[in-house]
Amino acid sequence: MPQWYDELLRRDLPSFIGKCFSTIDPATAYMPNWHIDIIAEYLQAAERGQIKRLIINMPPRALKSVCVSVAWPAWLMGHDPRRRILAASYSAALSLKHSLDCRGVMQAPWYRCLFPATELSHEQNEKHKFMTTSRGFRFATSVGGSLTGEGGNYLLIDDPLSPMQAANSTMREHVNRWFEHTFASRLNDKQNGVMVLVMQRLHQNDLSGYLLEKGGWEHLCLPAIAPEAKVFDFGRVRKTVEQGELLHRSREGEAALSRAKKELGGQAFAAQYLQTPLPQEGAMLRPWWLKRFTLPPATVVRRVQSWDTAIKSGAQHDASVCLTFEEHEGISYLRDACVLRLEYPDLKRQVLAHAAQWKPDVILIEDKASGQQLLQDLRRDAQLPLVATQPKTDKVTRFAAISAMIEAGRLALPEQAAWLADFESELLLFPHASHDDQVDALTQYLDWLRKGAWEKLRVRSL
Repeated sequence: MPQWYDELLRRDLPSFIGKCFSTIDPATAYMPNWHIDIIAEYLQAAERGQIKRLIINMPPRALKSVCVSVAWPAWLMGHDPRRRILAASYSAALSLKHSLDCRGVMQAPWYRCLFPATELSHEQNEKHKFMTTSRGFRFATSVGGSLTGEGGNYLLIDDPLSPMQAANSTMREHVNRWFEHTFASRLNDKQNGVMVLVMQRLHQNDLSGYLLEKGGWEHLCLPAIAPEAKVFDFGRVRKTVEQGELLHRSREGEAALSRAKKELGGQAFAAQYLQTPLPQEGAMLRPWWLKRFTLPPATVVRRVQSWDTAIKSGAQHDASVCLTFEEHEGISYLRDACVLRLEYPDLKRQVLAHAAQWKPDVILIEDKASGQQLLQDLRRDAQLPLVATQPKTDKVTRFAAISAMIEAGRLALPEQAAWLADFESELLLFPHASHDDQVDALTQYLDWLRKGAWEKLRVRSL
């Protein structure tokens, strides 16, 4: 390698990460991105002692292990072969893989050329633990594995839970206790030692959630899709992301993320890709309440469209939503969910187009703000079965009032639909989701349905 490139790899951690990736996976092209740059900035701040406790949350397959468990330990020992590193993952097999990848990097000719003072010892060079001739080492273990006699300056945890383990409350509590009572105690220097946790979120009370709740941790959160506009400004990296912007579009674009949503479902996708796990305590809706259907009803008693309207385009603004329901034997089948960001003239045209497509018996529109103008214009210009709604309470109160209908199986969602994962995610995360436009449209419909049923019952009782 040319001398300038050697010097770049010695001084620039993102470039070093790229070289490590090409070493352990030569068949795959390395694709640099800003999120790797900012991870490197945080890791180097930890190396300098400016950060002692760091949590990084990011989606699967976004190079978190290459950055934190493979490249960074090799970098640390390259710059100081006396450094001692303990690294843990949820399984022994995964932990050993990271260890072997790191050792493979440190045995590569280009690495030995960069760091000639860092030499692996023949006395201790095993899969789970390899040592330098300066007595530094990288030790690999699994969560709950033996750490007898081991201690380090840097404690790394990479995915302490698998998705299946995270669903088990006993396993989550075991991991949290193991970290607090066993792993964290292995710092050689309690004042200056560094602990880094990198993982995809899996549960409200996973290890990330547990530690963030306790406080004292620096937090770098990198969702696959930005929930809101944000400026990442740390070290040499300053990156502005817009709402809806993808973390690494060239590697995982809309189609790949949409496929992941369909495969995982809305709840798991929100946790693993968006880093916003559904709150388990105090959540307003449970996933198992959602009734499913494969085929829509053969006969339809009534077809209803519920519109939640906004009149500004652009990802940073609220969306307009149209939900189309078909009612049969007391169950409301959600047939379509359409999310649009349009200026007012285009919104009006879409209301007409959806009415022409589905031929609803009722169209619900909230009688305020943009909906009020829309109702007036549509009544003047078209013959549509419009019904104006006027909510009297806040969103959370309205949702609480209709949640019993969902629990009772009055709402049915399709087994598959292109829009299903987004709808489920927003519904299951409410009121903690970044958007609630689809929830508003659903609440409007079910509240109208509930009040209509109550009125009929009251009339019969008279």
